[in-house]
Amino acid sequence: MTNQKPTHETALAFHALHTPGRPLVLPNAWDTASARLVEEAGAAAVATTSAGLAWDLGTADGDRLDRDRALGALARVAAAVRVPVSADIESGYAKDAAGVGDTIRAVLAAGAVGVNIEDALYDGEGAGDGGPLRPVAEQAERIAAARAAADAAGVPLFINARIDTVLRGAGGVEETLERAAAFLAAGADGIFVPGAVDPGAVKSLVAGVEGPLNVLVGPGAPSVAELAALGVARISTGSSIAQAAHAVVRRAARELLSAGTYDSLTGGLDYAELNTLLGGAR
Repeated sequence: MTNQKPTHETALAFHALHTPGRPLVLPNAWDTASARLVEEAGAAAVATTSAGLAWDLGTADGDRLDRDRALGALARVAAAVRVPVSADIESGYAKDAAGVGDTIRAVLAAGAVGVNIEDALYDGEGAGDGGPLRPVAEQAERIAAARAAADAAGVPLFINARIDTVLRGAGGVEETLERAAAFLAAGADGIFVPGAVDPGAVKSLVAGVEGPLNVLVGPGAPSVAELAALGVARISTGSSIAQAAHAVVRRAARELLSAGTYDSLTGGLDYAELNTLLGGAR
Protein backbone atom coordinates (compact mmCIF):
# COMPACT_ATOMS: atom_id res chain seq x y z
CA MET A 1 0.00 0.00 0.00
CA THR A 2 1.36 3.44 -0.90
CA ASN A 3 -1.12 6.31 -0.56
CA GLN A 4 -2.43 6.68 2.98
CA LYS A 5 -5.02 9.07 4.36
CA PRO A 6 -4.68 12.23 2.24
CA THR A 7 -2.70 15.04 3.77
CA HIS A 8 -3.08 18.79 3.57
CA GLU A 9 0.24 18.95 1.71
CA THR A 10 -0.73 16.32 -0.87
CA ALA A 11 -3.98 18.11 -1.57
CA LEU A 12 -2.21 21.44 -2.00
CA ALA A 13 0.30 19.81 -4.34
CA PHE A 14 -2.60 18.53 -6.45
CA HIS A 15 -4.11 22.03 -6.55
CA ALA A 16 -0.79 23.41 -7.78
CA LEU A 17 -0.83 21.09 -10.80
CA HIS A 18 -3.75 23.08 -12.28
CA THR A 19 -1.91 25.82 -14.14
CA PRO A 20 -3.44 27.61 -17.15
CA GLY A 21 -1.09 27.16 -20.08
CA ARG A 22 0.71 24.23 -18.41
CA PRO A 23 -2.21 21.86 -17.94
CA LEU A 24 -2.42 18.78 -15.77
CA VAL A 25 -2.84 15.93 -18.26
CA LEU A 26 -4.84 12.96 -17.01
CA PRO A 27 -5.02 9.63 -18.88
CA ASN A 28 -7.96 8.41 -16.79
CA ALA A 29 -7.68 5.01 -15.07
CA TRP A 30 -10.36 2.58 -13.92
CA ASP A 31 -8.59 -0.09 -11.88
CA THR A 32 -5.27 -0.74 -10.16
CA ALA A 33 -3.52 -2.02 -13.28
CA SER A 34 -4.47 0.98 -15.41
CA ALA A 35 -3.59 3.32 -12.53
CA ARG A 36 -0.10 1.83 -12.17
CA LEU A 37 0.44 2.01 -15.93
CA VAL A 38 -0.66 5.66 -16.02
CA GLU A 39 1.69 6.48 -13.15
CA GLU A 40 4.55 4.56 -14.78
CA ALA A 41 4.00 6.52 -18.00
CA GLY A 42 4.83 9.69 -16.08
CA ALA A 43 1.47 11.17 -15.09
CA ALA A 44 1.68 13.69 -12.25
CA ALA A 45 -1.60 12.41 -10.84
CA VAL A 46 -4.13 9.64 -11.42
CA ALA A 47 -7.80 10.37 -12.00
CA THR A 48 -10.47 7.72 -12.25
CA THR A 49 -13.14 7.53 -14.93
CA SER A 50 -16.57 6.81 -13.47
CA ALA A 51 -17.67 5.02 -16.64
CA GLY A 52 -14.58 2.82 -16.80
CA LEU A 53 -14.83 2.03 -13.11
CA ALA A 54 -18.55 1.19 -13.35
CA TRP A 55 -17.97 -1.07 -16.34
CA ASP A 56 -15.13 -2.82 -14.53
CA LEU A 57 -17.56 -3.55 -11.69
CA GLY A 58 -20.26 -4.82 -14.06
CA THR A 59 -22.51 -1.77 -13.89
CA ALA A 60 -23.62 0.83 -16.41
CA ASP A 61 -22.42 4.40 -16.07
CA GLY A 62 -24.87 7.14 -15.13
CA ASP A 63 -25.52 7.04 -11.39
CA ARG A 64 -26.00 3.25 -11.42
CA LEU A 65 -23.06 2.28 -9.22
CA ASP A 66 -23.54 2.25 -5.46
CA ARG A 67 -21.24 4.27 -3.23
CA ASP A 68 -19.65 1.38 -1.33
CA ARG A 69 -18.49 -0.46 -4.45
CA ALA A 70 -17.26 2.73 -6.09
CA LEU A 71 -15.30 3.83 -3.05
CA GLY A 72 -13.87 0.36 -2.53
CA ALA A 73 -12.46 0.49 -6.05
CA LEU A 74 -11.14 4.00 -5.43
CA ALA A 75 -9.33 2.85 -2.29
CA ARG A 76 -7.59 0.12 -4.28
CA VAL A 77 -6.48 2.62 -6.93
CA ALA A 78 -5.22 5.09 -4.33
CA ALA A 79 -3.32 2.33 -2.54
CA ALA A 80 -1.62 1.28 -5.77
CA VAL A 81 0.08 4.56 -6.66
CA ARG A 82 2.31 7.22 -5.12
CA VAL A 83 0.94 10.23 -7.01
CA PRO A 84 -2.19 12.17 -5.95
CA VAL A 85 -5.52 10.62 -6.90
CA SER A 86 -8.73 12.33 -7.99
CA ALA A 87 -12.04 10.45 -8.05
CA ASP A 88 -14.84 10.83 -10.56
CA ILE A 89 -17.84 10.35 -8.26
CA GLU A 90 -20.57 11.00 -10.85
CA SER A 91 -23.17 13.20 -9.10
CA GLY A 92 -21.95 12.25 -5.65
CA TYR A 93 -23.47 8.78 -5.16
CA ALA A 94 -26.22 10.39 -3.11
CA LYS A 95 -29.76 11.68 -3.46
CA ASP A 96 -29.27 14.85 -1.45
CA ALA A 97 -26.59 17.28 -0.31
CA ALA A 98 -26.12 15.59 3.05
CA GLY A 99 -25.43 12.34 1.25
CA VAL A 100 -22.83 14.05 -0.93
CA GLY A 101 -21.08 15.13 2.26
CA ASP A 102 -21.04 11.51 3.41
CA THR A 103 -19.52 10.50 0.07
CA ILE A 104 -16.77 13.09 0.41
CA ARG A 105 -15.82 11.77 3.84
CA ALA A 106 -15.58 8.29 2.30
CA VAL A 107 -13.53 9.64 -0.62
CA LEU A 108 -11.02 11.15 1.80
CA ALA A 109 -10.88 7.91 3.79
CA ALA A 110 -10.17 6.08 0.52
CA GLY A 111 -7.13 8.28 -0.11
CA ALA A 112 -8.17 10.74 -2.83
CA VAL A 113 -7.46 14.49 -2.81
CA GLY A 114 -9.79 15.52 -5.65
CA VAL A 115 -13.26 14.78 -7.00
CA ASN A 116 -15.36 15.44 -10.07
CA ILE A 117 -19.03 16.13 -9.29
CA GLU A 118 -21.38 16.39 -12.27
CA ASP A 119 -24.63 18.31 -12.62
CA ALA A 120 -26.43 15.87 -14.93
CA LEU A 121 -29.66 14.39 -13.65
CA TYR A 122 -30.34 10.82 -14.74
CA ASP A 123 -33.88 9.51 -15.08
CA GLY A 124 -33.01 5.92 -14.26
CA GLU A 125 -34.87 4.44 -17.21
CA GLY A 126 -31.86 3.16 -19.10
CA ALA A 127 -28.10 2.91 -18.97
CA GLY A 128 -26.69 6.35 -19.32
CA ASP A 129 -30.05 7.98 -20.08
CA GLY A 130 -29.66 11.68 -19.58
CA GLY A 131 -32.38 13.71 -17.99
CA PRO A 132 -32.17 17.46 -17.51
CA LEU A 133 -29.42 19.14 -15.57
CA ARG A 134 -29.92 19.71 -11.87
CA PRO A 135 -31.21 23.18 -11.01
CA VAL A 136 -28.29 25.52 -10.32
CA ALA A 137 -29.27 26.13 -6.69
CA GLU A 138 -29.61 22.40 -5.98
CA GLN A 139 -26.25 21.59 -7.53
CA ALA A 140 -24.60 24.48 -5.69
CA GLU A 141 -25.97 23.07 -2.43
CA ARG A 142 -24.42 19.69 -3.22
CA ILE A 143 -21.05 21.30 -3.98
CA ALA A 144 -21.26 23.34 -0.78
CA ALA A 145 -21.88 20.15 1.19
CA ALA A 146 -18.82 18.57 -0.40
CA ARG A 147 -16.74 21.62 0.47
CA ALA A 148 -17.95 21.65 4.07
CA ALA A 149 -17.18 17.96 4.54
CA ALA A 150 -13.65 18.35 3.19
CA ASP A 151 -13.00 21.48 5.22
CA ALA A 152 -14.20 19.76 8.39
CA ALA A 153 -11.68 16.99 7.69
CA GLY A 154 -8.91 19.55 7.26
CA VAL A 155 -8.16 18.54 3.67
CA PRO A 156 -8.28 21.13 0.85
CA LEU A 157 -9.97 18.70 -1.52
CA PHE A 158 -9.94 19.86 -5.15
CA ILE A 159 -13.59 19.94 -6.21
CA ASN A 160 -13.93 19.89 -9.99
CA ALA A 161 -17.49 20.89 -10.88
CA ARG A 162 -18.55 19.18 -14.08
CA ILE A 163 -21.06 21.10 -16.17
CA ASP A 164 -22.91 19.12 -18.85
CA THR A 165 -24.52 21.99 -20.75
CA VAL A 166 -22.47 21.40 -23.90
CA LEU A 167 -22.38 17.61 -23.67
CA ARG A 168 -26.18 17.38 -23.39
CA GLY A 169 -27.06 20.28 -25.64
CA ALA A 170 -28.58 22.07 -22.66
CA GLY A 171 -26.86 25.41 -23.24
CA GLY A 172 -23.90 27.21 -24.70
CA VAL A 173 -21.08 29.32 -23.32
CA GLU A 174 -23.35 31.82 -21.56
CA GLU A 175 -25.33 29.16 -19.68
CA THR A 176 -22.12 27.33 -18.83
CA LEU A 177 -20.54 30.46 -17.38
CA GLU A 178 -23.62 31.15 -15.25
CA ARG A 179 -23.41 27.68 -13.76
CA ALA A 180 -19.64 27.92 -13.34
CA ALA A 181 -19.92 31.15 -11.35
CA ALA A 182 -22.54 29.65 -9.03
CA PHE A 183 -20.56 26.45 -8.47
CA LEU A 184 -17.29 28.27 -7.79
CA ALA A 185 -19.10 30.50 -5.31
CA ALA A 186 -20.42 27.35 -3.60
CA GLY A 187 -16.91 26.00 -3.07
CA ALA A 188 -15.75 24.37 -6.30
CA ASP A 189 -12.09 24.83 -7.21
CA GLY A 190 -12.27 24.12 -10.94
CA ILE A 191 -14.76 23.75 -13.78
CA PHE A 192 -15.00 20.75 -16.12
CA VAL A 193 -16.93 21.18 -19.38
CA PRO A 194 -17.06 17.92 -21.38
CA GLY A 195 -17.89 18.40 -25.04
CA ALA A 196 -16.25 21.81 -25.31
CA VAL A 197 -13.28 21.34 -27.64
CA ASP A 198 -13.93 23.98 -30.31
CA PRO A 199 -11.05 26.44 -29.89
CA GLY A 200 -13.35 29.45 -29.93
CA ALA A 201 -15.61 28.02 -27.25
CA VAL A 202 -12.66 26.91 -25.14
CA LYS A 203 -11.11 30.38 -25.37
CA SER A 204 -14.38 31.96 -24.24
CA LEU A 205 -14.67 29.55 -21.33
CA VAL A 206 -11.09 30.15 -20.23
CA ALA A 207 -11.74 33.89 -20.28
CA GLY A 208 -15.08 33.66 -18.47
CA VAL A 209 -14.42 31.04 -15.79
CA GLU A 210 -12.81 32.41 -12.63
CA GLY A 211 -10.92 29.19 -11.99
CA PRO A 212 -9.00 26.37 -13.73
CA LEU A 213 -10.79 24.98 -16.80
CA ASN A 214 -10.81 21.23 -17.52
CA VAL A 215 -11.69 19.88 -20.97
CA LEU A 216 -12.33 16.34 -22.18
CA VAL A 217 -10.29 15.07 -25.11
CA GLY A 218 -10.29 12.18 -27.52
CA PRO A 219 -9.76 11.51 -31.23
CA GLY A 220 -10.36 14.69 -33.22
CA ALA A 221 -9.86 17.09 -30.31
CA PRO A 222 -7.12 19.74 -30.38
CA SER A 223 -3.73 18.58 -29.13
CA VAL A 224 -2.49 19.14 -25.60
CA ALA A 225 -0.19 21.89 -26.90
CA GLU A 226 -3.08 23.64 -28.66
CA LEU A 227 -5.30 23.49 -25.58
CA ALA A 228 -2.45 24.69 -23.40
CA ALA A 229 -2.02 27.71 -25.66
CA LEU A 230 -5.71 28.51 -25.11
CA GLY A 231 -5.16 28.58 -21.33
CA VAL A 232 -6.66 25.23 -20.35
CA ALA A 233 -5.49 24.05 -16.92
CA ARG A 234 -6.54 20.39 -16.97
CA ILE A 235 -7.04 17.85 -19.76
CA SER A 236 -8.83 14.53 -19.25
CA THR A 237 -9.43 11.52 -21.48
CA GLY A 238 -12.47 10.32 -19.54
CA SER A 239 -13.58 6.84 -20.54
CA SER A 240 -11.83 6.83 -23.93
CA ILE A 241 -8.78 4.79 -22.85
CA ALA A 242 -11.04 2.20 -21.21
CA GLN A 243 -13.12 2.08 -24.38
CA ALA A 244 -10.01 1.51 -26.47
CA ALA A 245 -8.80 -1.25 -24.14
CA HIS A 246 -12.16 -3.01 -24.24
CA ALA A 247 -12.19 -2.72 -28.04
CA VAL A 248 -8.98 -4.78 -28.09
CA VAL A 249 -10.66 -7.46 -25.96
CA ARG A 250 -13.65 -7.70 -28.30
CA ARG A 251 -11.55 -7.59 -31.46
CA ALA A 252 -9.18 -10.30 -30.23
CA ALA A 253 -12.02 -12.51 -29.00
CA ARG A 254 -13.93 -12.24 -32.26
CA GLU A 255 -10.83 -12.94 -34.33
CA LEU A 256 -9.95 -15.99 -32.26
CA LEU A 257 -13.48 -17.40 -32.30
CA SER A 258 -14.16 -16.72 -35.97
CA ALA A 259 -10.93 -16.82 -37.94
CA GLY A 260 -8.94 -18.79 -35.40
CA THR A 261 -6.05 -16.34 -35.67
CA TYR A 262 -4.34 -14.05 -33.17
CA ASP A 263 -3.16 -10.95 -35.02
CA SER A 264 -5.15 -8.64 -32.72
CA LEU A 265 -2.82 -9.61 -29.88
CA THR A 266 0.21 -8.13 -31.64
CA GLY A 267 1.79 -5.31 -29.67
CA GLY A 268 0.72 -6.49 -26.24
CA LEU A 269 2.82 -5.54 -23.24
CA ASP A 270 5.52 -7.95 -22.16
CA TYR A 271 4.41 -10.45 -19.51
CA ALA A 272 7.49 -10.06 -17.34
CA GLU A 273 7.31 -6.26 -17.52
CA LEU A 274 3.69 -6.24 -16.41
CA ASN A 275 4.30 -8.82 -13.73
CA THR A 276 7.14 -6.78 -12.32
CA LEU A 277 5.25 -3.47 -12.47
CA LEU A 278 2.03 -4.75 -10.95
CA GLY A 279 3.44 -7.28 -8.52
CA GLY A 280 6.47 -5.49 -7.20
CA ALA A 281 6.73 -3.85 -3.82
CA ARG A 282 5.94 -0.12 -3.74
